Amino acid sequence: QVQLVESGGGLVQAGGSLRLSCAASGSRSSFNGMGWYRQAPGKQRELVATITDGGIADYADSVKGRFTISRDNTKKTVYLQMNSLNADDTAVYYCHMTSYWSGVNYWGKGTLVTVSE
Repeated sequence: QVQLVESGGGLVQAGGSLRLSCAASGSRSSFNGMGWYRQAPGKQRELVATITDGGIADYADSVKGRFTISRDNTKKTVYLQMNSLNADDTAVYYCHMTSYWSGVNYWGKGTLVTVSE
């Protein structure tokens, strides 16, 4: 059973940075797409960034130029480096993985990021 465990969330001042990590356990290969989503209070969950097994990244317009997604296939871990944070980035951030083999989607439980003005 694949499990995704996020870490790195917390409280940061506007303009600051945080780095989120998501470790995948129970996955026998890196033939998958991974990504980060977020859900702010009272809003729907939205895509933040995705990365293919080959390292091709894509971003939501709202985070382009500020966030960087990366992955280490040897560690089965995906990262989200978040810079120039603002209050609109306050949300629970969820790690996501799609297996290219089975098409099954997996979700982490989320990590809270709070940006104070």
